[in-house]
Amino acid sequence: MESGKQLSTKIDATVPTAARMYDHYLGGKDNYAVDRAACEELDKVVPSTRALALNNRRFLQRVVRTLAQEYGLRQFLDHGSGLPTQDNVHQVAQRIAPDSRVVYVDNDPMVLVHGRALLDQNDRTAVIQADLRETDAIFSHPDTERLIDFSQPVAVLFNSVFHCIPDSETDGPLAVVERVLERLAPGSCLLMCQLVSEDPEVRAFVTDFMDQATQGHWGRVRQEKDVAQLFEGLEILEPGLVEVSTWRPDNDVAPRQLTQEWIEFGGVGRLP
Repeated sequence: MESGKQLSTKIDATVPTAARMYDHYLGGKDNYAVDRAACEELDKVVPSTRALALNNRRFLQRVVRTLAQEYGLRQFLDHGSGLPTQDNVHQVAQRIAPDSRVVYVDNDPMVLVHGRALLDQNDRTAVIQADLRETDAIFSHPDTERLIDFSQPVAVLFNSVFHCIPDSETDGPLAVVERVLERLAPGSCLLMCQLVSEDPEVRAFVTDFMDQATQGHWGRVRQEKDVAQLFEGLEILEPGLVEVSTWRPDNDVAPRQLTQEWIEFGGVGRLP
């Protein structure tokens, strides 16, 4: 994937995408009938997915706020950012520190269109189209070089995206994290979480369903131990690696998952 393969700029309304399905679960309007139909089929086996998506979004917002407030981070690189919603990364960070700079990365052409329209008036924020595995292309992109100083700590976000890429020695989640870490200054932080299940039948069903629905734009549902492997060598911030709704919750009013057939699992690691 480091070869710099040209990504499509055409929006295909006939094939579901993870970004548009996520948008639907969050109550957004930037999705098509095919995305909503895929969500309905998914809900038949994993009915907790909407609550899971809402909790994941709130987790992202809490992490960004924590890193900006408590750790003084002012640079954010968001891989697989998805479609714009309320309280996006740049809004949370810039509310705390107006000089915060954010680069969003996604391979979905709809994200590029909507993201650029949203950010036209914000010169400290950019959205670029790239596959999250294209580390060289992302880090050398003109907008990234304009906004991010990699000699200083950066918050790198992999929020609910690693299940979208398959295992590979060169382009799997572990390889991507290793490439990114090589480029970061001490004090940088990585948010990493993904969908996991300890039930082999759930893992097999969702992996197969999403792979077919998205026509191969999917990896697999993994286990907690697979996520933990990504954090080796990092200082894991409290409360550790957890189901994300329990990561420094603001209150007890978060949407409750009625079932636990799969969860969003992860946390935040800091580079010593």
